[in-house]
Amino acid sequence: MSYTDLVNKEKAIKLLLSRGVTIRDIADITLTIQKQYYENLTIEYCEENVIKVLEKTEVQNVIFTGIALDILCEKGLLPEPLNELVASDYPLYGVDEILALGIVNVYGSIGLTNFGYVDKEKVGIINKVDKIGKRTDKCMTFLDDIIGAIAASSASRIAHNRIKE
Repeated sequence: MSYTDLVNKEKAIKLLLSRGVTIRDIADITLTIQKQYYENLTIEYCEENVIKVLEKTEVQNVIFTGIALDILCEKGLLPEPLNELVASDYPLYGVDEILALGIVNVYGSIGLTNFGYVDKEKVGIINKVDKIGKRTDKCMTFLDDIIGAIAASSASRIAHNRIKE
């Protein structure tokens, strides 16, 4: 891993933390996705896989872009009608999911199906973030999908590694 990737991984983690999301929060979702398939799966192993996903440049770029859009929306700095679409998490907008697919596409079709599951079910912190976005002036439109994509990718990574074993 290059120095730039390492620095950007740390910046991505700090940015997630600034929005109230920890590595453990994402690992909890990963564990939820995979525990039925691997009886000895631990939260620590899930955290290791979340961190590995966060090392990917594509993942870091999605985090930076999506959270920047959420923050700009909170400040009313996106042009209309975009600001209202993002602020309301308008159901037919879908660009938030499309951006998050930039993460899961790194991990193949299992990443995509895992993402669909956590997005629909609002697993773990995704539910909390989604509710914060609906009840406060905080915009979490991109963040909830980013969390889901990272967790789905981590679960996919675990599945791929177990198959290799």
